[in-house]
Amino acid sequence: MRHFLSLKDFTKKELLEMITLAQKIKAQTKNKKFVPYMEHQTLGMIFEKSSTRTRVSFETGIYQLGGVGLFLSSNDIQLGRGEPMKDTARVISRMVDMVMIRTFEHSKLEEFAAHSIVPVINGLTDSYHPVQLITDYMTIIECGIIEPIVAFVGDGNNNMTHSWLMLAAKLGFELRVATPKGYEPDPIIVQEALEIAKESGATITFGSDPKVAVENANVVTTDTWVSMGQENEKEIRIKAFNGYMVDASLMSLAQENAIFLHCLPAYRDYEVSEAIFEKHADEIFLEAENRLHAQKGIMVWLDQHRDNVNEKGTMNNE
Repeated sequence: MRHFLSLKDFTKKELLEMITLAQKIKAQTKNKKFVPYMEHQTLGMIFEKSSTRTRVSFETGIYQLGGVGLFLSSNDIQLGRGEPMKDTARVISRMVDMVMIRTFEHSKLEEFAAHSIVPVINGLTDSYHPVQLITDYMTIIECGIIEPIVAFVGDGNNNMTHSWLMLAAKLGFELRVATPKGYEPDPIIVQEALEIAKESGATITFGSDPKVAVENANVVTTDTWVSMGQENEKEIRIKAFNGYMVDASLMSLAQENAIFLHCLPAYRDYEVSEAIFEKHADEIFLEAENRLHAQKGIMVWLDQHRDNVNEKGTMNNE
């Protein structure tokens, strides 16, 4: 069974296949041609974290593919009342065709996937946000950038930075990460990415100076400094990230036609200035729209690569 939990689980060829498929489906959608790739299939959507883009894009996406999305808040199902994750997985995966989970600990997602008999998609965990990175690379391609030089400025120990590390390592492009001391990426994930990068030829560097990271980059990106669950650290983090706002001065160091990406929601005049956000709004909201199409590509790819499962839920590879 192929699950979509982290980019490290896929080859470069497979990741590019998903993006190509997403581009094809996007073009069909723009021409009002809705191909029922997943006709009559049901996507179970489990949310332990609140969401705007993830819920709307998955629910709309499965509908446009000919299926239906089922919103399952942890407040409304037995998972929120203490039912073990493995039991929830063994029940729900017998009733739906695919599951998307947006949760906190990555280990919860892995436990669900280990007991699921249908493909499971990571809609976001504290460790990784892989659907967003397929989206971001699709957006980079659409903006005409062939050889990305990506600068990530901000909080290194979060799901976006970790996913950028894996994407760069798998696809073989240059990634520069600039973070304050004490907010570096998870060292285990860094080591995994650097090992993969040896094979792909990716260049991945780390530092604490945003100017060094952004100089001559053609993609600049960041994320919120205060993620969900970190609200009590807000004032401490704002002080720690002083000097890490992506503003006009910092962007001036990038290539003339560099793009700016943000996975949203964006907090203006914290991680990005109001002026830079609005200057690059077309790119940012193209990126937001592409969540819909990228996730359709991921769902269809997983559906096309699933194993057969018999009625008892055991794998049948005949």
